[in-house]
Amino acid sequence: MFKGSMPALITPFQNGELDLHTLKKLVEWHISEGSHGLVPVGTTGESPTLTHEEHETVIATVVKAVAGRIPVVAGAGSNNTTEAMRLVQFAADAGADAALVVTPYYNKPTQRGLIAHFTALHDCADIPIIIYNIPGRSVVDMTPETMAELAKLPRIVGVKDATGDLARVCDQRLVCGSDFIQLSGEDATAHGFNAQGGTGCISVTANVAPGLLSKMQTACLEGDFATALEIQDKLMPLHKAIFTEPGLVGAKYAMSRLGLCGDEVRLPLTELTDETKVLLDSGLKHAGLL
Repeated sequence: MFKGSMPALITPFQNGELDLHTLKKLVEWHISEGSHGLVPVGTTGESPTLTHEEHETVIATVVKAVAGRIPVVAGAGSNNTTEAMRLVQFAADAGADAALVVTPYYNKPTQRGLIAHFTALHDCADIPIIIYNIPGRSVVDMTPETMAELAKLPRIVGVKDATGDLARVCDQRLVCGSDFIQLSGEDATAHGFNAQGGTGCISVTANVAPGLLSKMQTACLEGDFATALEIQDKLMPLHKAIFTEPGLVGAKYAMSRLGLCGDEVRLPLTELTDETKVLLDSGLKHAGLL
């Protein structure tokens, strides 16, 4: 169920408030462009600056708009286990197909603490959980051995891996098994990730170029890595430009250039510099989108 190109949805704002009308339009656009799933209120959805009510509203809105046509993986992470349990339970109650749970940031738990945290989340609701391992942001790295322990639990079904370490995919296949779902969390290495055994990407760039990313991921799933590489070459300047500053800011600017939504973000994030805007425009042109 969880494979292919799954945009890590931005959360559109208008005058500081949720723009639910645009959010629903984006859901329809992503489905028409061939996205294989949607991931609302992850970090790319500005979850750190959403209120709990806004967080829940976005998930409920996306689940209702999707109406079962593609999977919805709801962001449900927190460095507070009790809060994360509440978010996981809400994702289950709202009808999401899975919950995406980041390793606890700032606390820097031990591997034993990670096992305890994810076990509590597993036990609190009847919904599949995808671990989000992103040591660059959370400052803790879940080892393959720890992941293997968690993979024994029936509802811990996979990982969004943003380590950028392609050897990690093979290591995790060995200890977690080939059925454990491995999704890339880094656009620039997603092609290689799939060649190592991954089955898709929870993607920031797919907010901007869902059709191209869907075609690339489909080609990988079909074993046509040559075609996938051609698409990756078209997208690489866009990947790099989007992540010149925080990725969601780059994605929103690029989407605004395509007339999809505004580029408004919440503090402490700010508008892109003019230099980065030039890079984004160039990346959009290289990909044939502008």
